Amino acid sequence: MNDLIHSIRDEYLRYKALGEGALRQVDDQELSAPEPGGGNSLAIICWHLSGNLRSRFTDFLTADGEKPWRNREEEFDDRAVSRAEFMAKWDEGWAALLDTLATLSDANLPDTITIRAQPLKVHEALHRSLAHTAYHVGQMVFLAKAFRGAAWTSLSIPRGQSDAYNKDPRFERASAYTEAVRKG
Repeated sequence: MNDLIHSIRDEYLRYKALGEGALRQVDDQELSAPEPGGGNSLAIICWHLSGNLRSRFTDFLTADGEKPWRNREEEFDDRAVSRAEFMAKWDEGWAALLDTLATLSDANLPDTITIRAQPLKVHEALHRSLAHTAYHVGQMVFLAKAFRGAAWTSLSIPRGQSDAYNKDPRFERASAYTEAVRKG
């Protein structure tokens, strides 16, 4: 039985689609532009999230989640990237995660893994990673929305449309939401 693993995978895919929906709305030069006020760019957030997912989910059950080859500090360096480079890095992190999730079953949930030499149950590590991913995808959506301003297209229930949505809440399941956002 894989009910929980399947549910967690669907939630990750919801956030992947949300990030991609935001990224479709920004211009190529905005991928590398710092957030207003001088914070992280979309590229920095992408490099960090990808590095985190690759490190955590490479040899997930057998090796510490903080890999010696990961250079976390470098992930936060300013960088100018093309959309192709950005999406390749984005996909690299997500592939590591999704490939690993495909190998897990609910029977693995009580297993113990390590991150930075600290023991965690698989279910704890998955929830921690899902929250971390959602946090950074939320930053990306916020930044993309700041760049788009009034031209932003909502990726959730648009303002003023809650009542209409509540009459037909067909996107409550992660898989339905993911499909709707991917279609644009």
